[in-house]
Amino acid sequence: MQSEPLLASDEPAPVRVLRPDGVSDILLTADHAGRVIPRKLARLGVPETELTRHIAWDIGIAGVTERLSAILDATAVLQTYSRLVIDCNRNPSVPTAMPEVSEMTSIPGNVGLSAADRAARIAAIFTPYHAELDQLLNGRAAAGRRTTYVAMHSFTPSFKGESRAMHVGVLYHRDIRLAHGLLELLRAEPDLIVGDNQPYAITDTSDYGVPVHAEPRGLLHVEIEIRQDLIADAAEQAAWAARFARLLPAATARLTRQ
Repeated sequence: MQSEPLLASDEPAPVRVLRPDGVSDILLTADHAGRVIPRKLARLGVPETELTRHIAWDIGIAGVTERLSAILDATAVLQTYSRLVIDCNRNPSVPTAMPEVSEMTSIPGNVGLSAADRAARIAAIFTPYHAELDQLLNGRAAAGRRTTYVAMHSFTPSFKGESRAMHVGVLYHRDIRLAHGLLELLRAEPDLIVGDNQPYAITDTSDYGVPVHAEPRGLLHVEIEIRQDLIADAAEQAAWAARFARLLPAATARLTRQ
């Protein structure tokens, strides 16, 4: 007998695509844009107050990504469900993809998951999200379109008691081209402290989007981290979107000229 699907028919789709026919070369992703939890999972046993924290989603990044997409006329792909259900920027086989503890918060609904439980989350959320990205990227390649892959994230002002002074971080892995150009431009801004592969660094085990979608295709790419207290409201989100709408095309233009 086949089990019931994880998502009911009236629950949100796992992926939102903005401007699928956008003219910009830039394609934006927001793997942690949403914090929805399927009703079937009963909030994972986590109090609602905890689900508004960074452990559940990248606070503010959906607003920045939506606004940046509009300014640039760029395609944006945003994930709807909380990373506590399944982290769409992790390989599903790693423990942090469905964490039993996030930072110092226990996630009871993730304890002792069966293979079937894990498979249901992958099938309902992870696979559709990444299939949509694959389809968009393959379609752009088939049409002869250039794509610059930009992964949008936010980070906490402090982590486990350690303060983070930087305002924004630029992350990269094997290909440093766009990241180093963007770092140079951000450091020229008079009001910013900029992290170089900080507060995180991309690896094959800690990330999924860049190693799986961007690197194998040889796409120019970068991952951006903005401190979440700087994008807490609509005005701040609009300001950061305007900043990156100015700097991202400038960084990519330098490379295309070369």
